[in-house]
This record gives sequence, structure tokens and C-alpha cells, in this order.
Amino acid sequence: MPELPDLSVFAKNLNKALAGKTLRKINVYKGARINVSKSKLKSALEGEKLSKVYREGKQLYFAFGKGKLVALHLMLHGKLVWITEPKEAKYTLIEFIFDKKSIAVTDFQRKASLTLDPKESTVPDALSKKVSPGFWKEALQSKASIKNLMLDQHVVRGIGNAYADEILWRAGISPFSKAEKIPGPKIKSLASSVKKVLASAEKQIAKEEPGIIGGEVRDFLDIHNAKKKKSPSGGIIRKKAGTRKTYYTDEQELFI
Repeated sequence: MPELPDLSVFAKNLNKALAGKTLRKINVYKGARINVSKSKLKSALEGEKLSKVYREGKQLYFAFGKGKLVALHLMLHGKLVWITEPKEAKYTLIEFIFDKKSIAVTDFQRKASLTLDPKESTVPDALSKKVSPGFWKEALQSKASIKNLMLDQHVVRGIGNAYADEILWRAGISPFSKAEKIPGPKIKSLASSVKKVLASAEKQIAKEEPGIIGGEVRDFLDIHNAKKKKSPSGGIIRKKAGTRKTYYTDEQELFI
């Protein structure tokens, strides 16, 4: 699943290529998950100019003329691909046909979703100024494990499985720690690590795949990386399987 750094790079590349262009046609195919009828979606968007593309949490937002906004959630296997003609890409759910450049939303699981005029979220984005040490101090008043709390999009938006592992390793906190037991100094480390890890990853992805608009880049990760055996500081990387894989080392302190 593409996470916050991936989506930030996608948004910048899409914005660079498509902002200011007119959406000539939108094609919706069988299995597409949209919150309105096809006719309403087409009526709202076709003929409108795309103002900008940006990221919010784990979604890409497309802002069109007349105040129309579209939120796209790629879910686990959804991708955006450039196309030159309709039905060119396999597993296509939705196509945005612009002048010269067009994109398709693909997903073999058909889980990717599009929302016209989404409600504004009250949950802060992980890179928001609101997500400060004070924010985390309050948010961590929970019996949940720290990793599960970080992944809860009702607490903070944008952090996914891979980057939760990276953030917690950098902060020196075991992913199995109870959130409410994490002490003040470690909360400050956590807040700092969130910003540093996500910002650094975005730069690395843009460097490795400068034009990317779909998929994910993970080969540079320090901990959540099946190809690496040790952390940068020499700790043996361990993996716990389950509904999601957790990578960690014994260098991380457990608070229970």
C-alpha cells in the first residue's frame, strides 16, 4: 500500500503534469467504488479545469473548478498509471481523460475508492503542525499498543505499517509498548521521528523515482525491509507476522 511519503510524491508529479488542464471525460467501469452515480460524477467534473492535486492523509485530492473536489483512496493494491487511450491498462476502474495526458485508476482487488466532495476531516495529518509532542502526549492516553494507535486513521492520518516501524525504531520505542506507558522524553522522540522519517522518505522516493505516480518504493527503508538483517546501528532485525508484518529490533525499549 502506498503510504504518506509515496502519496506526497505522486501528488507533486500529478500536479506538475495535470494542473491547469481540462478534464474532457471521466470513464467509470464495472467494480469502481464511487459515492455517487456515474451520471452525477460526470456532470460534476467533465469540462472542468483541474486546479491542483494534493495529499491529505492516505488520499489524493483533485481540486476542480466550481469548487468540486475528488478524494481518491488507492487502498492496498490500487495504482495510478498514465494512459494514451481508454481501456489501455489492466484492471482499470476509472479513467480521467485530459488533453494529451490521461490517467487510469487500476486495482485487481477493486478496493480503490473515489469520493466526490468528501467531508473535511477533523483528524490531523501526520505532517501537520498540530501533530506536536503535546498532541502525542494526549493521543497516547490509551491502552492500545503504540503501533496500533499510530495506524489508527481516527487518531492521526497518513502513517501506515511500514513507516510506523521506521518511526518507532528511530524513536527507540518497541512497537509492542502500551501507549499510555510511554514516558515524556520518549514522546518527544516519537514526535520528532514522525516528522523526520516521513520527510526524509519523501525526498528519497523523489530521488529514486522522480516521475512516479503509482506503486511504492521501499528498498531504502532501514527496518521494515525484508532484505536487511541488521539496523544501521547493528541490531538484529526481527519480524513478527500477523494481519500485518512488524519489523523491530531489541534496541527498542518496551514500555508495559
